[in-house]
Amino acid sequence: MPTTSINRTNSSASGTTWTVSCWVKQCQSTGDGGIFQFYQDGSNVVSLYSNPTVKFRSYLSGSYSYGDLTLNVKKRDPNAWSHYVAVCDTTNSTAEDRWRLYINGDRVDDDSNLVSAKTNPSSSYSMGAVVSGAIQFGSYFSNFSNHNYAHIHYCDGYAYAASDFGSTDATTGEWKPNTSPSVTHGTNGFFLKFADRTSLLTDSSGNNQTLTLSGSGNATQTIDNPSNNYCIWNLLHAQTAGIGTIGNGSTYLATQTDNTWRTAYGSIAFPGTGKFYCEFKCGNLGNDQFIGIIDVDQQSPANSNFANQSRAYCYRKTGVKENAGSGSSYGNSWTSLDFLQLAYNNGAIWFGKNGTWQNSATQSEISAGTTTNAAFTSIDTSKHYTIAWNGYNDDMIELNAGNGYFRTTYLGGSATTYNPSTGDTAARFKYEVPTGYQPISTKGINA
Repeated sequence: MPTTSINRTNSSASGTTWTVSCWVKQCQSTGDGGIFQFYQDGSNVVSLYSNPTVKFRSYLSGSYSYGDLTLNVKKRDPNAWSHYVAVCDTTNSTAEDRWRLYINGDRVDDDSNLVSAKTNPSSSYSMGAVVSGAIQFGSYFSNFSNHNYAHIHYCDGYAYAASDFGSTDATTGEWKPNTSPSVTHGTNGFFLKFADRTSLLTDSSGNNQTLTLSGSGNATQTIDNPSNNYCIWNLLHAQTAGIGTIGNGSTYLATQTDNTWRTAYGSIAFPGTGKFYCEFKCGNLGNDQFIGIIDVDQQSPANSNFANQSRAYCYRKTGVKENAGSGSSYGNSWTSLDFLQLAYNNGAIWFGKNGTWQNSATQSEISAGTTTNAAFTSIDTSKHYTIAWNGYNDDMIELNAGNGYFRTTYLGGSATTYNPSTGDTAARFKYEVPTGYQPISTKGINA
């Protein structure tokens, strides 16, 4: 469960005019996912959150009467990055412009997008007391959220539009960040880039504000960002309902102790024509585990062993390889705390354990695409595949699709350098990646 939020206590902040802009990968599909809040006490909170309905609300003196909107759309994709800009400007002469919300560049606070007409603050109304309390990211009231963040701006005393922080890519039509927006942050404002993993909360606004972590956990940097989205475990799949714990930006899973198969699938599919690589770390090893890939069209909504499907290819903890419910001898068995590797190349797949490729395969032959010692060959390259994992009774698994961490362990320093000349050049892995292989990320699959 998430246990941490970013926190700063303001001092005499503007209660009439402010802007908060942030990119968020909301890695949870249930509960109140707090994006940010100004928090004074339980009766005085200004918040932007989703459950999964997106809400931008001021709860002051126990009443939602001063600025309130609820969208009639729901934030249901916990695998994608979204850009939020929330604006309060009670000095604006136009009442409708005093309480504004933008998502991915679009202004969404028009009544046609809302459950009911929004409540706008009265002219020059000040929320000074609550805004001068704590500003927090990753919490809603006292509940923490399982989110990834990029480029957080808080502009104290200034009202901006989404176009000040982002723009539409002329080629793809996608909304993208402006990495150095021309905005003023004001006395209490700050800009968090998260660029330095050793000093994540460094303020780049010029104000040198001090921000801290609230709660009992730690914040970790991830290479996952709005310009390059990495594969995580797909929370939208029906089978995740029985998985007890999902954390660390949905890269970590722990199943319940219930003697039932639990399956998780990746959030990004890759084409059958391509070269891709990823890694896993086995945590607690319950009764059984499998890792592998599956044709996205064969993902089952019911609790089942994905390896029974005709276009699923996996490596089992016993060391056998399995496809279509049939297993045969392949490699070494694996257990708790072992690291596992997966390499896919145009219809062939290899598996590794703790840096050693199984079935006597070598790094050079995998780089060359020589399939003599591959686990499986002749995989249908006209399909799209995603990673898959099975656990049976009290199992844990961690995923690194290239974003540089196993949970909170940074894969730098001792990690093997990964330097492809094209595609996703930023990914980090524990072991040497075969030449020409890409991580499972948006840049990787489009290389």
